[in-house]
Amino acid sequence: MINKLKQEIKDFLEKKYDNQVSIIVEEPKDSKLGDISVPVFSIVKQLRQPLPNVVNDVKNALVENFKIIQEVKTVGGFVNLVINKEELSFEVLSDVLEKGCQYGSSELGKGKMVVLDYSSPNIAKSFSIGHLRSTIIGNSLKLINRKCGYNTFAINYLGDWGTQFGKMIVAYKKWGDKEKIAKDPINEMTALYVKFHEEAKNNPELEEEAREAFRKCELGEKEYLDLWRYIREESLKESAQIYDLLEVDFDSYNGEAFYNDKMDGVVEELTEKGMLELDAGAQIVRLGDDMPPALIKRSDGGSLYITRDLAALFYRKKEYKFDKILYVVGNEQKLHFKQIKAIVTKMGYDFADEIEHVGFGLYLTNGKKMSTRSGGVVKLYDVLMKAINMAKSQIEEKNKDLADKDNIARKVGIAAVMFGDLKNHRELDIEFDLDNCVKFEGQTGPYLQYSGVRIASILKDKSIDLTKCDKTLFTKPHYFELVRLISNFQAVIEKSCLESAPSYLAKYLLNLAQSFNKFYGLEKINVEDEAIRNTNFALVKSIRIILNEGLRLLGIHYLDEM
Repeated sequence: MINKLKQEIKDFLEKKYDNQVSIIVEEPKDSKLGDISVPVFSIVKQLRQPLPNVVNDVKNALVENFKIIQEVKTVGGFVNLVINKEELSFEVLSDVLEKGCQYGSSELGKGKMVVLDYSSPNIAKSFSIGHLRSTIIGNSLKLINRKCGYNTFAINYLGDWGTQFGKMIVAYKKWGDKEKIAKDPINEMTALYVKFHEEAKNNPELEEEAREAFRKCELGEKEYLDLWRYIREESLKESAQIYDLLEVDFDSYNGEAFYNDKMDGVVEELTEKGMLELDAGAQIVRLGDDMPPALIKRSDGGSLYITRDLAALFYRKKEYKFDKILYVVGNEQKLHFKQIKAIVTKMGYDFADEIEHVGFGLYLTNGKKMSTRSGGVVKLYDVLMKAINMAKSQIEEKNKDLADKDNIARKVGIAAVMFGDLKNHRELDIEFDLDNCVKFEGQTGPYLQYSGVRIASILKDKSIDLTKCDKTLFTKPHYFELVRLISNFQAVIEKSCLESAPSYLAKYLLNLAQSFNKFYGLEKINVEDEAIRNTNFALVKSIRIILNEGLRLLGIHYLDEM
């Protein structure tokens, strides 16, 4: 509501001055000066009028047209507005209680389509903790974009094609034990993948064997394709187990292999447009002096990752008619997506700006990157199960008589792992620390869930009558601070959407929960005075609605008990 008021003031002033100036409407650095501040220097500069005249003109126009303004304080070139906290607060809480979980919804993307490419694990390997980031960032962005009015289409672009399968096939044929693989497919195949790279250190010819094995896959040789299909099916079974735990879903599982027969069209178009060049037998596209050329086909005719990505991009544009496409892929692929955008532009298409690489940092253990090749991978399933067990132990200590402990522990443990990631800006590397994530206090998912449970307990079997509130309470700083936070919910969601960064929402929820708990320490909420009681109940129920909805947008369950 405050952000809406700021926007209305901005629009009003820009219209008043015939859109000759861009008006800034902000919050004063010192809250004692007011609630909203309008610097008028840009108006003075554009209109070439004396500062005092402009200040008075702005002041009088705002007071006349915005009845919510209670007082105006002018300091130099700033017009500072004190708003009627009683009326604004009542309006905010009425809006939240009326809209419920729809509060904060936006029309930012109304009528538009966003395609999201996320998770995308490589098959034939265990689903590692390293894949968690793409999975939950992508899932949260899907939910946030929907909240902002976008239609969404979520794609799990499986890494089910490429030279790594040549490596797997070579390792399988040389060292694989069919009986052991049948009993534990993913672990055995992961071990074979690790062994391949260990052996390749002393026998570089294995890399050439792997390229040849994958080429046979591309040519459709039955023996190689049958083995590839088996590896893919077993991998999807393990992935499904993870997605069920995280409650993450997709609209498509079309992986790299799906585009194998669609790459020739891209190569043909690049050839027709005179963009392909031969370089040491390979086919490349030059992208100028500031960017290395893109390798489209190897000298042996084999396809490359960028070729498949281009085929996938054109297919998705045609099929889904996206207005933007988000690739939730690690920071190390930054150049790759710059090359894709440059190729799209060079081909004469106008949608390069709709392509967004949502980069993210690494999970580190002891400051080092995890690697499947070296066998240093941490299985995500094991991490999630450990988090669930740790959560259950804490729940049993705090509330041993709690019903449905297993289900609640699952939701708390998963929340701990997910929020432990999402509270960090996606571009940062994260030192993974499960012990800190599962704590019930501090900046954690369980802390947010527990704050919501505390409110649920306060409100249990209570009724609220908004017509019987004491509006004067909102003049108290700790009351109005909560109202201000509540009113910012939509703006935070829109920022999270526009910057493809769920961390803004996560940090906002922490701030809201901390402010509520501070309020809880200062005020007795369920008091005898009817007007105060109704005011308190309306305020904390509004907080509960936003905590619940905010957690949902992060892909996390809220709870009524824990």
